[in-house]
Amino acid sequence: MNRIVYVVALAVCLFKVEPGRAKEPARRLDRAEVLPLALDDAIRFQKTKHFLNERTMNGQSGVNRMLSFERQHRNYGAVTNADLRERFGNYYTFFWRTDRVADVTVRFEYRLEKLGNFVQAIERTYTAAKGNQQSSFEVIGDEHLQDGRVTAWRALIIEEGKVVALSQSFLWN
Repeated sequence: MNRIVYVVALAVCLFKVEPGRAKEPARRLDRAEVLPLALDDAIRFQKTKHFLNERTMNGQSGVNRMLSFERQHRNYGAVTNADLRERFGNYYTFFWRTDRVADVTVRFEYRLEKLGNFVQAIERTYTAAKGNQQSSFEVIGDEHLQDGRVTAWRALIIEEGKVVALSQSFLWN
């Protein structure tokens, strides 16, 4: 029994995702500045999770249990149709890692169907980040319903005004 407890405790320590210490909630930028590229192997994106929550997909919840769970998770607490409409849209979670202590900003830049090549951006700032981290961004509600789906995106980790890590969709140019 002690051996099992030890193995479980070791696994939790090895695979623990430390929550980032974000100074503030995500903030929208009026204009996404172009920054110099200075990639650093000590800071990197590891995985990206994307989920599209739309009205047309709500009837398909029984097809795949994982998608059904994700949809129920995102729509939890929506009592009225208006509440449900506010939750429709794109959800992105980026898992990233830094091998050293760093003050970084994670920026999510995206384009929407009806806005063409116009780039919008959302940022989160993290102080003294080290180890496994995750950052979540949402393009939901009126923005999604009026301007359409996200057609292309990229995520940047910025340190001291330079892009040190980059992850992007296939359609980003």
